[in-house]
Amino acid sequence: MASVTLTVNGKQVTATVDPRTLLAQFLREHLHLTGTHVGCDTSQCGACVVHVNGRAIKSCTTLAVSCDGALVTTIEGIGTPDNLHPMQAAFRENHGLQCGFCTPGMIMSAIDIVNRRGNKLDEHTIREELEGNICRCTGYHNIVKAVAQGAAAMN
Repeated sequence: MASVTLTVNGKQVTATVDPRTLLAQFLREHLHLTGTHVGCDTSQCGACVVHVNGRAIKSCTTLAVSCDGALVTTIEGIGTPDNLHPMQAAFRENHGLQCGFCTPGMIMSAIDIVNRRGNKLDEHTIREELEGNICRCTGYHNIVKAVAQGAAAMN
């Protein structure tokens, strides 16, 4: 067993885990933060994207112990039901979701795109940057619109 200490959504947590515990498992099973979804277990779909030290990572293939001491932000940590993050609001306003399974990872990836590329994003850039996120329900049109609007709203 290994000890891991993380700051998750602003709260420090320490736990003893099997060294093989994936960050997605840790978040979902130990902390009950179920907004982080696991769709493929191979880093292909992006449903598991969270931010570690301000950068988007796929938590389904990241060991929790490798994040010891890190700042982790999940979808639960970016807004509240009464005060949505601008990207969450843009997804809602543009119907950038259908079943919602991929949505947390899409939103976390989109925020990372804005943090890295700035808030003036064209369609080509958005589509290229979201290549690591799969939505099985949509044609991405409304997702792209949502990311563009959310990006513009993030100052």
